[in-house]
Order: sequence, then structure tokens, then C-alpha cells
Amino acid sequence: MRTVAIIQARMASTRLPGKIMADLAGKPLLYHVVSRALQARTLDLVALATTDRSIDDEVAKLCDELGIPCFRGSEEDVLDRYYQAAKYFDADVVVRLTADCPMIDPLIIDKVVQVLIEEDFEYVSNILDCTYPDGLDTEAFYRKVLERAWREANLKSDREHVTTYLRNHPEWFRLKNVSHTENLSSFRWTVDEPQDLEFVRRVYEYLGPDNSFGMTEILALLQKYPELKDINTGINRNEGYQKALTEDTLI
Repeated sequence: MRTVAIIQARMASTRLPGKIMADLAGKPLLYHVVSRALQARTLDLVALATTDRSIDDEVAKLCDELGIPCFRGSEEDVLDRYYQAAKYFDADVVVRLTADCPMIDPLIIDKVVQVLIEEDFEYVSNILDCTYPDGLDTEAFYRKVLERAWREANLKSDREHVTTYLRNHPEWFRLKNVSHTENLSSFRWTVDEPQDLEFVRRVYEYLGPDNSFGMTEILALLQKYPELKDINTGINRNEGYQKALTEDTLI
């Protein structure tokens, strides 16, 4: 089994363009996502999947600097980009991460991957029933089910959001959710808006730039300084997907 984390990244974010290259503790935000993924013990490879647009040449350049392999494909058909990347990197198991999560926890990545490999499931994540903070989203699935989604999905929203075809059809795929003992879904640690970027910058100011901290340390920080959570409250967790559903079409 070859397990490959594919980080989805592009510069042309709708709500906060260029966010993945924004400064965070002296490095591009994307650097921290890569650094954290590399700490996961269940991964054989960490790679990026960006678009073939010239605006994302900067992403490919950073990959070269970090020694991280990069695949370039369709901007709008992200499902195709993921499937082609999975083939290119010869992945048996694909771990989907996104470039706007600079506090992703490698321990959670390992937990999700271990459940997929050790139990009889085809797709495992912590987002079927959200109990982890937004920004720790981790999905793991076999390339063969990604290939089926790639062949069959014909809604624009499913092509854009990669795994919704799998998640929306539990009658066809063996799905499993990894849940936390306490519901922490009200915490928002992803970066989609300017106030999200301000929040993660403050966390890094307190906990340091070396990505040695994880969910436990962040929760302890927020318990000590609860006012930090107010920086980016009130933002819808799945705003992008909900918007895609309102504009959905067959393709």
C-alpha cells in the first residue's frame, strides 16, 4: 500500500486570493501545511496538486524549493486533478488535504489513515459528522473509489469538491467517520477570510513557528486566552460547498 497525501492548492481563491502564499510566522502559509503533513507517520509521500494556470507558477516554484513533488491539472475540475495526480504519484491510498489549513494535525492524519487501512472501509474522514475544529479536515480513501467517482460524477459541485460524490452515496461506498470524544466543531482554524488569517497568525505568535504544536496545544492556548476565538467567529463552515450547490449543473 502506497499512501500519498495530495494537498489541494491554488492562488485564485475566491474569498481571499493568494492566501496560501500569505506570510505566516515568516513563511508562506502553504509551507506550514506541507511541514505538518510531512510529520505524519502513515504517509509515503506528500505532494501538491495545483492548476495549470500561470498564476500558480508560484505554487510550483515553492514546491521545487521545498523538494515537494507537484502535479498540475484542471482548475475547475478538481476531481480530475486529484485522480490524475493519484495516478501520477502511483497512490493506492489518497489522503486529501487542503492548502488553507496551516494547523492540520499529523496525529489526526495518522488516525484517519490507520482506520482506513486497518478496517473494512473505502472512505474514512472526520467530516462526515464534524466534531473536530474546522481546519483539521482529513480524508483518506482508496484510489479505486476515487476512480469510480471520476468516471461517474456529473454534477459540477461533485467535480469541484472531489469527495462529495463518495460522501453523498453511502449506499455505494463503505464510509466511516472518525469522531472526537468532545464536539469541537465550533472552533474555526481554517483560512478563508482575512479574520481567519489574523487568527492563525496570533496562534503562531503564541506557540511558535516550528509546527511542533497540535490540536491539544491550540485548545490549551484558547482556554487560557478565550478572546482569540472571537477573532473569526460567525463564518459558515461549508460556505463554499453550499454556494456550489445553489449554482449546480450537470456537466
